[in-house]
Amino acid sequence: MASPNGKRVLVAIDGSDQALQAARYAGTFFSPGRAEIVLFHVYTRIPESFWDMEKEPAFHYKIVNIQAWEDRQEEVARELMVRAKQELLAAGVGEECIRLLSVPRKAGVARDIIEEAQSGYDALVIGRSGLSQLKDFMLGSIADKLVEKLTHLPTWVVGGRSLPGRLLLSLDASEGAMRAVDHVAQMAVGYPYVQVTLFHAIRRLDVFFHGLGDAYAVGYENEWKEIARKELEEAAREMESTFDQARRRLLDAGLKDDQVRIRMVREVSSRAHAIVEEADREGMDTIVVGRRGLSRVQEFFMGRVSNKVIQLAKDKTVWVVN
Repeated sequence: MASPNGKRVLVAIDGSDQALQAARYAGTFFSPGRAEIVLFHVYTRIPESFWDMEKEPAFHYKIVNIQAWEDRQEEVARELMVRAKQELLAAGVGEECIRLLSVPRKAGVARDIIEEAQSGYDALVIGRSGLSQLKDFMLGSIADKLVEKLTHLPTWVVGGRSLPGRLLLSLDASEGAMRAVDHVAQMAVGYPYVQVTLFHAIRRLDVFFHGLGDAYAVGYENEWKEIARKELEEAAREMESTFDQARRRLLDAGLKDDQVRIRMVREVSSRAHAIVEEADREGMDTIVVGRRGLSRVQEFFMGRVSNKVIQLAKDKTVWVVN
C-alpha cells in the first residue's frame, strides 16, 4: 500500500549490517507514513560455478543437491527481509507502508536493481558496503555501479551509522544543484526535524594558477591574477541570488524559515574536502550533491566533486541527485 503522499523509496538489501543501516536510515527519515518503502533483495538460485554445468547432462550428477541449496537461499532471503522490515517498524514506519520484494538474480545484482528502479521510485537507498565475502557488494562494485549508471534516479548511499535530520546541501549555480534542491524539498517536506544548510565553497585564487609555472606571459601574471580575483568575487555575488532561489524553493515546499540556513566559505583548496569538513564540523550526517554530466557520452559518470565527496564521506550518507 503506497503512502498517502505518493512517495516510493527502493531500499536494496543484501543481508549486511550496512544494508540494515540503510533500512534504518530510510525508516527514520520517512516515519510515520511519509512513503511506501520497498525492501528489495536479489538472490541467486544456483551457485555461479554451476550455471554452465546445468546445461551439460554429463554434469547433472554433480548438482543433485541444488534444489536444497536453492530452498535455503530463498529461506535466507526471507530472513533478511524480516530483519530489514523490523528495522523499519522499529523506526515507526507503518506495516501498511512496507513492501517486501525478493527476486531471483537475472542479469546481475546491479542490473536487476536498476531494472526495478525503473518502476516509479523517488529514490534508491543502498548501503555503502555490503557483505565482506561478496566483493560485488563493496563500494567500487555494486554500490559504485548503481551510483554511476542509475542516472535517472537519486541514489542515497548510507555509510556508518548515520541518521537523517541535518542535511548539508552542496550548492552552485548549475541546473544539477537546483535539481538537488528540488529533491530535498520533495523528500524532506513533512519531516519536522530536518535542518538544511545550503553550502557553497569558493576555492583559493592560487588553485587556479598552481602548476602553470612559466605559462604566464612576462609582465602579465599580476594582471591575470587580478582578473581571476574579480571573477571569483563576481561568482560569489551571483551565489547570493542562487541561495535566495534555493531557499525559496525549500520554503515554498513547506519547510519553515528556521529549518534552512546558508553558509559560504572562501579560500578553500578543494571543494570536496570543504564540503566534508563542514559536515564534520557541524555534526551533519547527510550530504546532498548534484550529479554533473559533461556530455551525452559522459552521462553515466559523476562530476568530479560529487565523486570525491562520496569517497571521502565514508561514515556519512551521501545523496547523489541526477
